[in-house]
Amino acid sequence: MANVSEILRRKGSQVHTVDQSATVLDAVRVMNRERVGCVVVMCRGRIAGIFTERDVLRRVVESQRRPAEIPVADVMTEDVLFRAPETSLEEVGRVMKDHRIRHLPICDHHSRLVGLVSIGDLNAYHASDREETIHSLREFMYGSASL
Repeated sequence: MANVSEILRRKGSQVHTVDQSATVLDAVRVMNRERVGCVVVMCRGRIAGIFTERDVLRRVVESQRRPAEIPVADVMTEDVLFRAPETSLEEVGRVMKDHRIRHLPICDHHSRLVGLVSIGDLNAYHASDREETIHSLREFMYGSASL
């Protein structure tokens, strides 16, 4: 069964982070520059929270707060779910569905951040896996010369 480490091997383990002292504007600028839907908020090398597009809408825009004046720590999601690289993709999908989240930090056995998996990453992995299966079946049925 496929696990998270396979996704991280394909996409890489880079995670965009900000310090908890950053402002919402700082965090949004990172998200926009890197074209990502969240940043992981760090405090002394550990996960303090996660700040997502949903947090921006619910806790900043809707409340008409000023992004340049608010510390991201005041509006981030603090109760962060995470999983290990050995976690099956089935479990990751279930966690995302059950908790209605789109991003899941991946931490090693020392609780160090080693990656991030998004719902888009899961979908891309499954789509690629299906394409490989279809290709293999075609080769088996028709031979590689007919492709």
